[in-house]
Amino acid sequence: MFEATDIRDWIGLTVVDEAEDKVGTLESIYYDTATSEPAFGSVTTGLVGFQKLLFVPLVGATVAPKHLRVAFPKKLVKDAPSIPTDGELEASTEPVLYEHYGLQYKTGSGGERRLGRR
Repeated sequence: MFEATDIRDWIGLTVVDEAEDKVGTLESIYYDTATSEPAFGSVTTGLVGFQKLLFVPLVGATVAPKHLRVAFPKKLVKDAPSIPTDGELEASTEPVLYEHYGLQYKTGSGGERRLGRR
């Protein structure tokens, strides 16, 4: 396992937790707007027709040839705030998302959003 130099290369691959339980499939990357570093991954979960996107922090994540391993347990990820697969992450959800994982949330100096999708 190693850190990814370009996490976007792993979009479409399986996401597993620290115990290697499958969480879902990496759908996209959300970047910290202050640092331009990858901050969260959105993960597709659920059955076809009932899928949703969950968000998981990428801090401590490592990659292998066939999956991305996140540093959070599957249950915590499954209980995270979610959006429909065709939805958008609302600004009001960002603080809740950070709080869910016990991470500090702080907007930019002008009150701008913390996460941006590229």
